[in-house]
Amino acid sequence: MGVKYQDYYEILGVDRNATEKEIKAAYRKLARKWHPDLHSGKDKQLAEEKFKQINEAHEVLSDPEKRAKYDRLGANWRDGQDFSPPPDMEGFRFYTTAGDPVSGFSEFFEMLFGGGDLFNRTAKKTRRGGPVRGQDVETELEITLEEAYRGGERTLQLAVKEICPACGGAGYTQNAFCSRCGGTGVVTAGKSLAVKIPPGVHDGSRIRLKGQGGEGLHGGERGDLYLRIRLLPHPVFKVEGNDLETEISLRPEQAVLGDRVLVPTLDGPVTMKVPPGTRAGKRLRLRGKGLPAQDGRGDEYIRIKIDIPDHLTTEEQELYRRLAALRKGM
Repeated sequence: MGVKYQDYYEILGVDRNATEKEIKAAYRKLARKWHPDLHSGKDKQLAEEKFKQINEAHEVLSDPEKRAKYDRLGANWRDGQDFSPPPDMEGFRFYTTAGDPVSGFSEFFEMLFGGGDLFNRTAKKTRRGGPVRGQDVETELEITLEEAYRGGERTLQLAVKEICPACGGAGYTQNAFCSRCGGTGVVTAGKSLAVKIPPGVHDGSRIRLKGQGGEGLHGGERGDLYLRIRLLPHPVFKVEGNDLETEISLRPEQAVLGDRVLVPTLDGPVTMKVPPGTRAGKRLRLRGKGLPAQDGRGDEYIRIKIDIPDHLTTEEQELYRRLAALRKGM
């Protein structure tokens, strides 16, 4: 006797050629929308059924082996049709983190796969009951340019995933979805963490915090937490690799005759010599005043802007008139 075919791609709202990243994103979006804890009354019962379908679809499409077996059915099946698996598609059984076969999936899933594991994908390890290392976690850390240069310390408030204490990460209790975690096998917990930022980090670099990632199974060690650095925009400096760029304004006579002016650096203001005849837009270089690099430090570039004073005295205006008259005869 046939069972109702389940179109897992339609359930997640993705194309049959969807990438692993697209499937994961679709699952997260739908799981947040239909999580049973976010609904009550009659809506809760509907949410539980939707959540079950979403988890089942993700269970298959996120696992390359299961997805390949499911895709062998072809693209012509439609939801509502009866389905009987071909003779060469005998089922194979997956297990919970406790080592027991689980149920609660649709009849279609049970006929095709014979059970599933919502939390742990390494069925052979869990059947042996051996330790399983926790997942590595990555998140972004936004820091200032000064913190990147000098280093510092931050206290982070993180929302971390922990193994559900009610079901031990299986997602099931007594052949039903775990009410504590909604069948995901994990719960969210708050965590405060002090992080030291080493001097010399760059935008896009990663800080590894050993043992601060996901919780392991059966005594397995925790995964690691990776902090990907993102530099915040700076009001004075623009970052170009290991180099910095800033801008200063010169008066016309400073640009024409040259001068010594103060310019900002990460180490504090320094005096820089402006050569005579400096034009607007020219870049002057301060060696070794950029960000730390493998072979020392980058440079700082000073882009020149020429500005006219807001208020000129009568004598200054007269001097500009005399200068204009001299230039006119050239």
